[in-house]
Amino acid sequence: MSVNPDDTQAWSRALAGDGDAFGELFDRHRDRIERHCRRLVASGHDVDDVVAITFLEAWRLRDRVGIVDGSVLPWLLVTATHSAQNLSRGIRRYRALLQRLPLEAEAPDHADRDDRGPASDALNYLSLADRQVIALCVLEGLTANEAADALGVPAGTVKSRLSRAKRKLAHQLAPPTRLTMTNPEEAK
Repeated sequence: MSVNPDDTQAWSRALAGDGDAFGELFDRHRDRIERHCRRLVASGHDVDDVVAITFLEAWRLRDRVGIVDGSVLPWLLVTATHSAQNLSRGIRRYRALLQRLPLEAEAPDHADRDDRGPASDALNYLSLADRQVIALCVLEGLTANEAADALGVPAGTVKSRLSRAKRKLAHQLAPPTRLTMTNPEEAK
């Protein structure tokens, strides 16, 4: 292991809260920690996670980091080893939990279910502007003034669109009336 006498000074500045000094130490030791982590974990993503956790712990516990022969590298290597072990242990526990879960029949995707009713169908007959007003004022409960602000139109426009849209919806949702033809002579 090469001893880097600069670690002591940089670490002193980092202890004082100097993020740039900590950045120097990160740049100096990141590659070595990364190589060490590649031997400890299986995936490249896990390597990145362990490296990040190692330096996060160094920053978080900076008042307890030990400097050995003028270098923080030994402390970082030990911390990386512990972090890798914790990550591997967590992955094993997660996999074990998944294996204990009962297999379930494939659940249907609720997005595929067509539960649109007549009201949804009636909304599709409205113009986009009318649907927006209905959505904001009726479904979301905004006032005409709030909807006008959201849409960037005058409040009077919202009120007239709302009135028109409600009439159209009522017409679309009204039950069909039954017209019967009567014989004019029977009406006498």
